[in-house]
Amino acid sequence: MSEARPPALARTLGTTDAVLIGLGSMLGAGVFAAFGPAARSAGAALLLGLAIAAVVAYCNATSSAQLAAQYPTSGGTYVYGRERLGDWWGFLAGWGFVVGKTASCAAMALTFAAYAVPADWQRPTAVAAVVALAAVNYRGVTRTAALTRVIVSIVLASLAVVVAVGLLGAGPDPDRFGTAIDPGLGWYGVLQSAGLLFFAFAGYARIATMGEEVKTPERTIPRAIQLALGITVFVYAVIGVTILTVLGADGVAASGAPLLDVVLEGSWSWAGPVVRVGAAAAALGALLALIAGVGRTSLAMARHGDLPRWLAAVHPRFRVPHHAETALAGAVCLLVLTVDLRGAIGFSSFGVLVYYLVANLAARTQDPGHRRFPRLLQTLGAAGCAVLVLTLPLSSVVSGIAVFAVGVAYRVVRSRRSARAAR
Repeated sequence: MSEARPPALARTLGTTDAVLIGLGSMLGAGVFAAFGPAARSAGAALLLGLAIAAVVAYCNATSSAQLAAQYPTSGGTYVYGRERLGDWWGFLAGWGFVVGKTASCAAMALTFAAYAVPADWQRPTAVAAVVALAAVNYRGVTRTAALTRVIVSIVLASLAVVVAVGLLGAGPDPDRFGTAIDPGLGWYGVLQSAGLLFFAFAGYARIATMGEEVKTPERTIPRAIQLALGITVFVYAVIGVTILTVLGADGVAASGAPLLDVVLEGSWSWAGPVVRVGAAAAALGALLALIAGVGRTSLAMARHGDLPRWLAAVHPRFRVPHHAETALAGAVCLLVLTVDLRGAIGFSSFGVLVYYLVANLAARTQDPGHRRFPRLLQTLGAAGCAVLVLTLPLSSVVSGIAVFAVGVAYRVVRSRRSARAAR
């Protein structure tokens, strides 16, 4: 008797839903906080860093779209790496994604709580947010898309208020705006800012990791990825110009919440709470999409034995990876209650860039029949990922190498155990 095939997820997402899930990931809490670290690295030239990050992100997006059209299943680059390059490449991509994004889930939950409630209530509130959004995901991907639609609308409205206040009510000064490279920071600082800002673009991976739930994936996924990325680049560029003209490069670099500071500089006193609501909603949107993406990558890795097989279960009614999402929610809650990860997740950027390095290398091997974009884009994307990894802050590089070393050790031990059991 042949072995029964594992149950598949349900294909219920259209192009609009997929674009919204991508936007919910990319327009997350990063837009409210990423510009400060980028300005500290590059000054006003952070806009050059933003442009570099956008180019690398586009190359990666086209690679992901091309691969997802050929392999429309859950798991994203974990699956693509296995299929095109070999098991180890897929494992490295999947491990970096799951571990790094689990930490990001905790960071997003804590960021939401920081904007929503007083300090004493932040950890319990963060746990409640994780449990509530995990429950939404548990009930099915259509509910995930519906809630993402609401969250993205709130975030875009909040960002529109920031731009309006900055340009109309905060006295913008064009003399503060500039992109000249500070001699003291140099191109290294610009590239470092690109690596930091790239992290905020990486949400389009969520569309590819949900490839098993998208209708007509060969057409929908490439279109959704490019639309979501294009909208996000435009929004980030407008926000970057606004905060630089109001606060200046030094003001942005010194701020932990530059978008909120733009509002406080203006005369529209009512806008402060609007920005806080937008930031909280952005964190929730990112957390919701992260739970969905990590759950599907965990599902794919468990199907191949690279994570415990128990995580490969698909709910018979809701058709979601309920074991993977339940385990993820438990791990994130534990992190939220024990560790403050908002300032200690540099290895997540490291993991994301390695993830897309594998995606670009995998896409370069596709034959002409499955190629949708020039191979030059994949070469440029791979080179860009490698450069940005090397120019990340040293602490991020060290922590990233340590995380991958743990993963490699885990897989070696698991492989040896499986080999002994097979004898």
